[in-house]
Amino acid sequence: MWTWFHKFGSPPWLYSIAGSILRWLVPITVILLAVGAVWGLLYAPPDFRQGNSYRIMFVHVPASVVALAGYYVMATAGAVSLIWRMKMADIALRSCAPIGAMLTFLGLLSGAVWGKPTWGTWWVWDARVTSMLVLFFLYVGIIALYEAFDNEELAGKACAVLSLVGTVNIPIIYKSVDWWYSLHQPASIKFTEDSTMDGSMLRPLLLMIVAFYCLFASSLLLYMRSEILRRESSTNWVRKLVLAKAGQGSANAV
Repeated sequence: MWTWFHKFGSPPWLYSIAGSILRWLVPITVILLAVGAVWGLLYAPPDFRQGNSYRIMFVHVPASVVALAGYYVMATAGAVSLIWRMKMADIALRSCAPIGAMLTFLGLLSGAVWGKPTWGTWWVWDARVTSMLVLFFLYVGIIALYEAFDNEELAGKACAVLSLVGTVNIPIIYKSVDWWYSLHQPASIKFTEDSTMDGSMLRPLLLMIVAFYCLFASSLLLYMRSEILRRESSTNWVRKLVLAKAGQGSANAV
């Protein structure tokens, strides 16, 4: 176990293993997104109250769920970076931030689109919506904090601390509909009791959640590979990699 843990601290090894994973993860992600979207948007039955307007749920719920999970991934990377000073953990933290920000923005935007026909307005200062907005600002704040420092090591430490502090917002998001009066509906997917959603709607929703998790993982690995190349651009292994790719491209052209 510790051998694998230490391997994650090796830029060449992580770059290589990430590339191997992406070869099968990207096609799986595309297939799951396509099947889930067609199933949910075209074949799932209309809701007896909301009609077809509820179908935005098949984008809104997966984006929001994975945005929350992504913050835990980022905070865990921040903790590893602070405790073990692992460079790859700092790269993972930095790579998570823009992906999480985009997923949170998609969740807020799709929620606004869903809220217009359901609540009669694009936006309300609801507990769940407001705490999700705070999550978006946390992601954006980490991106901005990285850009504010010239020293990448100091930037990584500051962002790791901010990511850990920001985890207090995640339980608030989860429990906001239970703790405060909220227009936002309670969770439909429950692990301790039966779901309140019919199976014909639940199955494509679960498939879309898995697809969005795969999308997050694919994007994270791509971002990390790009960041590894940027940081390791002066090393011999990157030079050899670039030369090998250039030689391969020349051979294919011939």
